[in-house]
Amino acid sequence: MTDIASPSPILREAGEVAGKEFLAFTLGQEEYGIDILRVQEIRGYEPVTRIANAPDFIKGVVNLRGIIVPVVDMRIKFSLGSPTYDQFTVVIILNIGGRVMGMVVDSVSDVTTLSPEQVKPAPEMGTTFDSDYLIGLGTLNERMLILVDIDKLMSSPEMGLIEKIAA
Repeated sequence: MTDIASPSPILREAGEVAGKEFLAFTLGQEEYGIDILRVQEIRGYEPVTRIANAPDFIKGVVNLRGIIVPVVDMRIKFSLGSPTYDQFTVVIILNIGGRVMGMVVDSVSDVTTLSPEQVKPAPEMGTTFDSDYLIGLGTLNERMLILVDIDKLMSSPEMGLIEKIAA
């Protein structure tokens, strides 16, 4: 278990990102980034308690120090093939709108700070992610991060995890 300290504040105007830090993780062959301020901790994957009639992408729940936490498998959610769980598989524990939830990803690589010049708008195309959930594409030399608006994604109606995020 690794606790991550909260970094510098976010400056976001008209979709722009200024000196914002992102936790980079992988799903399949792609690398994604989410706002580090939403990350509570990173844990190794542990078996979950399955919930009857839950959507396939909701793996189940875990008891995290007395809090029942729903766990979403992002590989299943975005139809990226059958998930495999190994020593690199992690659960990123998020705190979004006062609600704690976990998301299973293939691996976590690092925390990256991106300047506004390094963030490009996401192109409109038929991608796995609905472009409403994208902040943009972060470019770091030869590396590209697909930046996900994890607040919008986790509070979307199809996820059904959060009623509504307070602004």
